[in-house]
Amino acid sequence: MAIRNTMAWVDSLRPQVATLTANELARRLSDGEALILIDIRELQERIDKGAIPNSRHVPRGMLEFWADPATGYHRDYFVESGRYVVYCAGGGRSVLAALALMDMGYENVWHLDGGFGGWESAGQPVEDAAATSQWQRKP
Repeated sequence: MAIRNTMAWVDSLRPQVATLTANELARRLSDGEALILIDIRELQERIDKGAIPNSRHVPRGMLEFWADPATGYHRDYFVESGRYVVYCAGGGRSVLAALALMDMGYENVWHLDGGFGGWESAGQPVEDAAATSQWQRKP
């Protein structure tokens, strides 16, 4: 059996996930919409590149555990009525993460088209995640 092409697979799943562009997300945030931003990138990506302001870092490997109220890992910002926008670096991993949350029963989930890179390219504000993180890259 041939190994599946991951990006082709992700692309085939995209129609199942609601998508927001960077400008749509920025508009919704400026309008005061209560959206919970979930950054699923690796910690070092967040520290090196920055983050969307007020986003929560949830490593992709912990997403389901932190989102499940029945686990000892649960984070209180995962609530059934929450409205979540998931993002990664380029918009691939976030499709899989959004589908995982939807499969768990979360009903209001979007992924950010183009991910953090799309946010930056659209000229949207970036938070210096390194400034507030206890983790730093060593020289």
